Amino acid sequence: MSTRKRVVHVTTVHHPYDPRIYHKECMSLKSAGYDVTLIAQEAESGAQKEKSIRHIPVKTYKSRLKRMVFGTREAYKKARELDADVYHFHDPELLPVGWLLKTKHNHVIYDIHEDYITSILQKDYLSKPIRKLTAFAYKYVEKFFSRKMELCLAEKYYKDIYPRGYCILNYPTVNQTFVQHDRNQEPLEDKLLYTGNVSYVRGAQIHAKIPLIHDQVSVHLVGKCPGDLAEEMYDIVGDEIDRLKLEGVDRFIEKEDIEARYLSRNWLAGVALFPPTEHYKRKELTKFFEYMNAGLPVLCSNFPVWKEFVETYECGLAVDPYDGAQVKEAIDYLRDNPDEAKRMGENGKQAVMDKLNWHAEEEKLVAWYDQLTAEH
Repeated sequence: MSTRKRVVHVTTVHHPYDPRIYHKECMSLKSAGYDVTLIAQEAESGAQKEKSIRHIPVKTYKSRLKRMVFGTREAYKKARELDADVYHFHDPELLPVGWLLKTKHNHVIYDIHEDYITSILQKDYLSKPIRKLTAFAYKYVEKFFSRKMELCLAEKYYKDIYPRGYCILNYPTVNQTFVQHDRNQEPLEDKLLYTGNVSYVRGAQIHAKIPLIHDQVSVHLVGKCPGDLAEEMYDIVGDEIDRLKLEGVDRFIEKEDIEARYLSRNWLAGVALFPPTEHYKRKELTKFFEYMNAGLPVLCSNFPVWKEFVETYECGLAVDPYDGAQVKEAIDYLRDNPDEAKRMGENGKQAVMDKLNWHAEEEKLVAWYDQLTAEH
């Protein structure tokens, strides 16, 4: 590019070092020559470090309502001052902000991370009538505010909902340290790994029961977990609490720290035993690709999309998350057949290296931006 175009990514919900926003999209655009700024909450104390992207902080609110009112207003004011060529925002509550920022001289991109309609219908903190009303209202609010915006889709199936959207899939960056790591040098350990945010809909209660189902394995969860949920998980596992390890209670775990955990042990498998929900049944989980990149076999719920995925790439096992006998049988199979477990891990690693990686998505993202910014 002959001149550096100014790009501003905006989020009031996600962590400032969110893997998709910061490590993939912002870093890729900066490498391509764009002037990139991120407007996001300040990092927690202890998590702040020298970063490559200019970060303009907005105040963090514990109250959702205050964040949606005051955080949104602050984000709008700071974004408007930057007079960007492209505004790229990541939260549905920022739809009015994107609408206000849109002019005939810029582009606004709404990055859709989730199937928000389905997600709203699963919000436990709302009553069912309120969920239905909120989902109905959101559908029309989104349609109104986003009509002049570009839509960026993180999942393939979102195309069914947003036909005009452009897919920038949330595939992992290939970690060369993982690629070079040889799991054949050491025996597999009786330890299962889960990475990412810990919540009910992501199988927190199911994962907490694994030490009760199998008396030889421990489960390690590395990712932010609300303190009250952590206590509930400890209550579930009871006397086997020593075989349930939670790292990230009430705190965010950075991408670099999670990556270090992958290499810290010769894990038996990466787990994703989620309960069936409309939101997750159709998704290809980002953690699948991360487990695969690290050479771990995937042990996941047997949703049709997930089962087909692990069978296509021969990279893991899919079981009924509520059937303890099936879960135990799958764990035993991996323990009793370490060569096969390692083969599954290598298959997954190869699939990520060959095509399921951020490199191809990065090229699409940059080409899309180049096309958009060439128009003004």
